[in-house]
Amino acid sequence: MEIKYAEFMGSYPSENQCPKPRYPEYAFIGRSNVGKSSLINMLTEKKGLAKVSNTPGKTQTLNYFQINGNWFLVDLPGYGYAKISKKKRFEWEKMIANFLQNRSTLMCAFVLLDAYVPPQEIDVEFINWLGEMHIPFVIVYTKTDRIRGGEEGQNKNIKAIQDELLKYWNELPQQFISSSSNKNGRDEILSFINQLNQQFNK
Repeated sequence: MEIKYAEFMGSYPSENQCPKPRYPEYAFIGRSNVGKSSLINMLTEKKGLAKVSNTPGKTQTLNYFQINGNWFLVDLPGYGYAKISKKKRFEWEKMIANFLQNRSTLMCAFVLLDAYVPPQEIDVEFINWLGEMHIPFVIVYTKTDRIRGGEEGQNKNIKAIQDELLKYWNELPQQFISSSSNKNGRDEILSFINQLNQQFNK
């Protein structure tokens, strides 16, 4: 898939205030500081489209990006950010859950996992919740270029995450290995989205 057009459309505080369901939508979510904005900018090849920050918790709304005029990429707030009040955390969790469970045009959630760190309990809990809610999702491993030991080190780190998830799952969904710095995984992710777009338009 070629990205010819990518533009920020708006930020919305709740699912029922989002644009009228019309085009296929793909939600991107992960722990705070997982590299979500960098991945979005890499996929669209539009530097600065999603705001990159060294401060976790900057994304606080449902941020819509219109791609090629016929599908939406939705940037969701990161989960697991500790430096917010319990009330704010509850509001974020409710907003995310309502969106993922109720959005009729949501084709898939892309769950970003930092391949540079060991398996995180909060990631496992979130993925298990998606399964319980029957929400379609795939996994994207980010920051793979930071792993020492080349491909062997990368495979070792990712296998540790997979082994932890397989304690709860018989099999895992489709997975993508990505790096925002060298564009690794871009073609594979966009090809997957293109396949789902074709299914949506049938």
